[in-house]
Amino acid sequence: MPAPPIDSWQASGLEQRLHEHYGLTHLRVRKYGKILTLESGPTDAVVRHARMKRDTVHLWLLQMPTRGGRWEPTPFRDTLDNLVGLLVTQFGWMVAPWDDNQGDTSDPDY
Repeated sequence: MPAPPIDSWQASGLEQRLHEHYGLTHLRVRKYGKILTLESGPTDAVVRHARMKRDTVHLWLLQMPTRGGRWEPTPFRDTLDNLVGLLVTQFGWMVAPWDDNQGDTSDPDY
C-alpha cells in the first residue's frame, strides 16, 4: 500500500514536539508531499538540517543533507517518533543551531 500524503497537523505536531520536548526552538518543519523537512534560518538563506520521508503508513526514512545540496538516504527506517529521537540523540550536530557551529570548523577563515 502506498504511503498517504502528510497532513498539516503532522508537521505542526512535529515542530511543537521539537520545541517543547527537545528545546530545539530554532527549527521549523515544512511539509511537501510525503516529506517533512527540518530547517532553520531566514527564508532567503534556509539551513537544511534533516528530513523524514514517509515510506508506509507508519514507517519513515531519515535523510540528511549533503554539502552539494542533495539529500543522502540513511539506513534508518522507523516510526516518526523513533526517528526524531534517533536524530536528536545520535546526530545532535545535525539539529544544532547553525550559528553556534561556525567556530567549530576546520575552515582557515574561522
